[in-house]
Amino acid sequence: MARFSTVLLGFLFLCLSTVAWAQTEDMKYKDPAEPVIVRVWDLMRRMTLEEKIGQMAQIDRTAATAEIMKNYSIGSLLSGGGSVPRPQATAQDWVNMVNEYQNGSLSSRLGIPMIYGIDAVHGHNNVYKATIFPHNVGLGCTRQRIGAATALEVRATGIQYAFAPCIAVCRDPRWGRCYESYSEDHKVVQEMTEIISGLQGEIPAGSPLGVPYVGGKTKVAACAKHFVGDGGTIRGIDENNTVIDVQGLFDIHMPAYYNAISKGVSTVMVSYSSWNGKKMHANRALVTSFLKHILKFRGFVISDWQGVDRITDPPHANYSHSLEVGINAGIDMVMIPYNYTEFIDSVVESVNNNRISMSRIDDAVFRILRVKFMMGLFENPLADYSLVDQIGSQEHRDLAREAVRKSLVLLKNGKSADKPVLPLPKNASKIFVAGSHANNLGNQCGGWTIEWQGLGGNNLTVGTTILSGILNAVDSGTEVVYSENPDAEFVKSDNFSYGIVVVGELPYAEFGGDNQNLTLPEKSLNTIKNVCGAVDKCVVVVVSGRPVVLEPYLSEMDALVAAWLPGTEGQGVADVLFGDYGFTGKLSRTWFKSVDQLPMNVGDAHYDPLFPFDFGLETQPTTSS
Repeated sequence: MARFSTVLLGFLFLCLSTVAWAQTEDMKYKDPAEPVIVRVWDLMRRMTLEEKIGQMAQIDRTAATAEIMKNYSIGSLLSGGGSVPRPQATAQDWVNMVNEYQNGSLSSRLGIPMIYGIDAVHGHNNVYKATIFPHNVGLGCTRQRIGAATALEVRATGIQYAFAPCIAVCRDPRWGRCYESYSEDHKVVQEMTEIISGLQGEIPAGSPLGVPYVGGKTKVAACAKHFVGDGGTIRGIDENNTVIDVQGLFDIHMPAYYNAISKGVSTVMVSYSSWNGKKMHANRALVTSFLKHILKFRGFVISDWQGVDRITDPPHANYSHSLEVGINAGIDMVMIPYNYTEFIDSVVESVNNNRISMSRIDDAVFRILRVKFMMGLFENPLADYSLVDQIGSQEHRDLAREAVRKSLVLLKNGKSADKPVLPLPKNASKIFVAGSHANNLGNQCGGWTIEWQGLGGNNLTVGTTILSGILNAVDSGTEVVYSENPDAEFVKSDNFSYGIVVVGELPYAEFGGDNQNLTLPEKSLNTIKNVCGAVDKCVVVVVSGRPVVLEPYLSEMDALVAAWLPGTEGQGVADVLFGDYGFTGKLSRTWFKSVDQLPMNVGDAHYDPLFPFDFGLETQPTTSS
């Protein structure tokens, strides 16, 4: 009997081992040799409803633990603005944090890796010591491509997904997100979708239209945002209503999405705004019927931060209803970003009661998993330290400095064309520098830098202020005197060869920057008057996220430079002021005379600008000073 039991147990063990081996061998989703679509369907047939809905959830890192990632099959994490592992975290700190969460995901029943997203909107702007490029409004003046450098720095921290580029067409500079837009002209925005190829890699020849593509471990999934019409809201009010006919929407705000999809963009983020009173997060006709079916977008659609909640007013007033409307409209991944259990429970209940179809859930999860497989996340889910030196590398800082030089627009150069002020001589005996933005790294970087709304001062990250750039540029024998807010008598008391005034807007982001008057701060205006009224030659550099009111002060300036929000490499401003390089930038936005003219864009019947779209004086580099 004992011998029979032993044989029987051995036989049962052999059978169970054979079954386990067969199951492992049959897990096609783990086999990189299988086609992506086969792997996706194989994985989906193994998933429970709760696991599928978990994949549709994106939560902020502050709401997550490795255990939560494991138990709820959370599909994605993100860092909102300022959400970092610790103050001044290193690239290694970021890698360790991302891998801790990823290990939680990999230890789940099916081992589905999560994708980590972050707003890398002008470089890897949440990260200490990262290269901060000019904001998009400046890049639109240069047609400069910085995607590849940004992708490297994002991957250096273990992150695989960037919420960029913003391809909004800002039609009213009163909008607080206008600096995130490349231009008022959709053709410029379309050109700048080339940044997607830098972020993701060049899509292979012959790739089917709309299929997402990410070319390896040095590239990131990109996100075209915010679909659609976010730059056209009434009076530039953030998250408001864009009132425009179908022709206008498709002629102005939609074209860049055609380009983004043709470049294999992996994701599209839906706008908070409405179109003719219909919330975009609830607009099935545009999100599903047009974006997915007509344009054949095959990546996944993601909501904005609590964007589904805002379908109702007040937000979150009827969350289950909002989820049903948003998901049925075509949103695949929901940026929750905190209460994931409420999200999962609500969607499960809606599916069980046939208010969200199983086919809609499967479509969403298929799209999310396809992006993950296309990225190679299943083969390379964990980050290493091989790219950490890319953060703030000299190569990237040199590129950012070049972008600054090319972004600068010379709007005025001398009281008459035959007596130009720029370039400035480097060997003057004594020069004066003034203004709130001359020696303030945070002010020149603007919003979305370390913190969501940005920070003033010189302690937020590492870089070169414009004042430091000036000090580096002039001859060793030139005395540079700096005062942030001088009075006129002080300026008159010294015999300055010329003055440089650097003023502008204080940092802001999103609705925090909505501004109906667009005037510079009173201190800045006083500085312009005090300096320009007391020196023979006065150069004003305006640091801003958009055109601002310049009248009636323009006549007091001998030269005027639009520097936009140049980022960490202020040396690029000095490069051009002192003639090491010439001015070449052209306005990607119309510079208005008065806010009463707004909205006013190139081609409008009432077009009467202070400086027109595509305007920009040029200078030649000089070899002597």
